[in-house]
Order: sequence, then structure tokens, then C-alpha cells
Amino acid sequence: MADEQNERALEDGIVTDLKDRMTYGGYLDLDRLLGAQHPVSVPEHHDEMLFIIQHQTTELWLKLVLRELDTARTRLAEDDLRSALKHIARIKHIQEVLTQQWSVLATLTPTEYAEFRSDLGNSSGFQSVQYRAVEFALGNKNERMLGVFRDHPANLALLTTEFERPTLYDEFLRYVARQGLPVPESILDRDVRLPYRETEELVPVIREVYENPKEHWELYEACEELVDVEDNFQFWRFRHLRTVTRTIGMKRGTGGSTGVDFLQRALSLTFFPELYTVRTEIGKDERIGL
Repeated sequence: MADEQNERALEDGIVTDLKDRMTYGGYLDLDRLLGAQHPVSVPEHHDEMLFIIQHQTTELWLKLVLRELDTARTRLAEDDLRSALKHIARIKHIQEVLTQQWSVLATLTPTEYAEFRSDLGNSSGFQSVQYRAVEFALGNKNERMLGVFRDHPANLALLTTEFERPTLYDEFLRYVARQGLPVPESILDRDVRLPYRETEELVPVIREVYENPKEHWELYEACEELVDVEDNFQFWRFRHLRTVTRTIGMKRGTGGSTGVDFLQRALSLTFFPELYTVRTEIGKDERIGL
């Protein structure tokens, strides 16, 4: 009797004859997706599957981040800020998942990783075209990165498109200008293929938004959403740094970088510099304690 009560009966309406029907596995192409993990260690090391799945799921989330960044920029160009913020909010949630994922990889000990690391050759997260595309879309452009993908036409095309396209911040600042605020022409006319550099003349514009939130509420909210995106990105970078430190110490990366030192330098990069500089300016002449 106890066993019968611990069994959930199938409801009569549940479809169990799946012949010639769209199925869960078919819709998601699970045969191909779940068959895409190919460990290279011989004999196969148990923890290599963790390493592969960690990076594959990251790439899936990055694919969605790129899609949301694409749409957010399009909506800003169409003066639809509210819709753009919806897509930015989704990006923030994805970033949180990506950051939390590092805790799974952090269970890989140095001893375990060392047993299959040499089998990875020169493959490295440095070579992730989607990660580079996200960085380009947010403003950290580097023309030299295009050369990394010169032998892969599809990846080169993806990154070249992002290289030549206005960044999320470019589109936002153009929107701000269309709302009547005096965004410097040097920003509006800048070569979007170059990495974004801080413009001192923009800081008073951002300060106007922050010091008069009732008059500029939507812009005020948007600025904070962008700060959230950057903070989340930095949290992700830092968690990556700490996971690498924990797993390989100060060894060089498989892709040839200096490893931890290379990742550490990335923490000094910023996508939306004026949104941080303005914090120093606001209330600078007042006594404020924290």
C-alpha cells in the first residue's frame, strides 16, 4: 500500500504515443546536442566531461546574450527605450547564471585538471568568438582580434559585423542626444570601430541626468541598468580569474597567455566610463559619509 501511494499515476490526457509527433527531444535537437561532448583524453578522464559541458553551456548563453544585445541596440535606434531595457534586463539575468557557473568548474582540483590539460593543445577560451563579439558589442573593440579568426570565415564575419557596428553605449548616447541633451558631437560622430574612450565633456550630461532624476527618469533608470551590466561583467571576469587561480595557479594559459596576469589586466577595462566618473562628481562639494 505504501508503494502504491508513492507512485504518481499518469493522467489520461498525457500523450504517450509520440510516433510522427513533434517531441521534446526532437524540438531541442537533443540527439545532436547531447552527442556533442567529445573528450580527447586517452584514457578518458572523468572530469573532462565537466570541463566540456561548462564551456559549451557558456557558449549557449553567450549566443543568447548576443541576440539580446542585437535587439536592444535596434530598439534604442528606434527610440524604444523601454523595450531595449527589457532585453538588457534579460542580459543581466544571463550574466548571473554565467557567473554562478564558475562554482561548478571550481570543483575541478589542480590534480584532476593536470591529468588532461595537456590534451587540450592550444585550445583556449581566449579563442571564443562569441565572447569577443560580446566585448565588441559593449565597447571593448580590438581590431587585432579579427586576425585570430582569419581561417574561420563564419566566425570572422560575425566578429567583423560587431567590429563595424555601433556599440550598446553608442546607441544609448545617440538616444540621449535625441532626447535633447548635449551629447558631444565627437561621440556622436566617432569611429565606432575604435574602442570607446572616456570623453570628459560627456560627464556633465550624465551628471544632469543623475542630479535631476524626476526630469530624466527613464534615462536615469537606463544608466543604472548599464552600470548593472558592467558590474555583472566584472563579477564574471573576477570569478573567472579566481577559478583559474584556484585550478592552475600562475601557469601560462593553454592559448599562450600569461594566464592569471592576463585575466587580471582585463579587470581594469570599462565599457561605460562616464557612468562611473559621474559618481565622483555628484556631491563632490558636500560632506557625505557612508
